[in-house]
Amino acid sequence: MSDLVLTSFDDGIAVVTINRPEARNAVNRAVADAVAEAVDTLDSRDDLVVGVITGAGGTFCAGADLKALAAGERSGIPGRGFCGITETPPAKPLIAAVEGYALGGGTELALACDLIVAAGNAVFGLPETRRGLIAAGGGLVRLPRRIPYTIAMEYALTGDFLPAERAHRLGMVNELTEEGAALETALALARRIAANGPLAVRASKRIVADSADWPADEVWARNRDACAPVFASADAREGALAFAEKRAPRWNGR
Repeated sequence: MSDLVLTSFDDGIAVVTINRPEARNAVNRAVADAVAEAVDTLDSRDDLVVGVITGAGGTFCAGADLKALAAGERSGIPGRGFCGITETPPAKPLIAAVEGYALGGGTELALACDLIVAAGNAVFGLPETRRGLIAAGGGLVRLPRRIPYTIAMEYALTGDFLPAERAHRLGMVNELTEEGAALETALALARRIAANGPLAVRASKRIVADSADWPADEVWARNRDACAPVFASADAREGALAFAEKRAPRWNGR
């Protein structure tokens, strides 16, 4: 794992930190590769339930590394997208802990996460149109799914910045915190998720994330297919037994 991305894995939670504060955590190919490796670890380990991604030094991510881009280096991975996840987010939940700027690709990275915790000083935006470019990393697809269509269109076309407070009012941000507290608050949220059955958490994410695109005549069949393995699992039996015995469940992810 590159020291450009720091990782920790503990108590069911993976924490991924983009560690280029001198470049406002701009993403180059090495960062993208390391983030992709970290989220692959999140998905592959049975003891991990949820991930948190953040940036070092008071900035979340200023988007693509333009110096690297000018030298011909990409900030994405073919088939995986910007920072290794915008086209293929992990199957397990991922929380963005945002401080400071999350612009361009930084907003797209946050939107690729399932939940967003932001400090009051956080700023989102897709300013690519100001440079004659386009937000090609999923921001134009995901933003109108998170906030009202007309508001998303305004920010997409003007390139204006979206302050965290307004993003919270619009429902894009789950929790708004004091400056410096985004990671701590995101970890508290992650612990609430990690306390639950890992199979149930993963299947719940899949249904919530995917069901809007399911054909109407397949919704209930697909819903049953996603739920059935959870109901048949040892964890489901453990959950019921723990409730009856008035104790905390002991999940094994099976």
